[in-house]
Amino acid sequence: MNESDFDWDDLRLFLAVARHGGLGPASGATGKSAPTLGRRMLALERRLGLELFERQPRGYALTDQGRELLSRAIELEGRITPLAEARNNGALPVVKISAGSWVTRLLCAHAPTLTADDAVALRFIAADHVLDIAHREAVIGIRNRRPDQPGLAYRRTSRVQFAVYAADAGVAAWVRVIGTTPSAHWVKQQADASPAIEVTHPRNALDLALAGAAKAVLPTFVGDAETGLRRLGAPIEELEHEQWLVTHHEDRFLTPVRRVIERVHAVLKTTLG
Repeated sequence: MNESDFDWDDLRLFLAVARHGGLGPASGATGKSAPTLGRRMLALERRLGLELFERQPRGYALTDQGRELLSRAIELEGRITPLAEARNNGALPVVKISAGSWVTRLLCAHAPTLTADDAVALRFIAADHVLDIAHREAVIGIRNRRPDQPGLAYRRTSRVQFAVYAADAGVAAWVRVIGTTPSAHWVKQQADASPAIEVTHPRNALDLALAGAAKAVLPTFVGDAETGLRRLGAPIEELEHEQWLVTHHEDRFLTPVRRVIERVHAVLKTTLG
């Protein structure tokens, strides 16, 4: 596959179908009808001479060739999208920052500090899954472990602790965040035989704790800052982890990115210790 074979509009639609796992969900993301997307994917396969999808009753699953193209398409997306965004934003460079929900909340509160007087546009991406910085899904990432992927630069920022919080020490119910994070697994084990309220977003765990409806596991930098909550016990040792600031080794030399990296690092060191 040569890059000259690629049409960006077709690859944009391919990315949508691959990421959403089917024509219907991708239709809403692209503005194209499902039949149109189906025809475009078939035409793309024929032009490239590849079988990209297994067409299943409940969606489109990538083949090995499809996964290879996905990797290439994400790489191209990382190179093309900033150019388009810079044009559409009056040449402002866009710095995408990926982190979990709580760190994203913290960084949003310090957004004026992160941009200062620079002509730069920030995009915060709150995601519990790890975005691929090597393929430019994000410019800066805050990670829970030191990366081992080639081509990435990283710096340790701080340690994050978690504890149980509630408005009232006598509350029995737990907040269970549906997900695969270590804190979600820990609460699932603790609350296995206890009353629980399930939520799909971590922020709602804080809302329920503040309302006095349940106790929640929160990062200490979140829970300790809420005057309406009390910490129930010591930090949970098995959930404590180091935090790393990660970027592509080439992007860190770009002036706007370097400045944002330094400011993000300073905010995390100052706030989290």
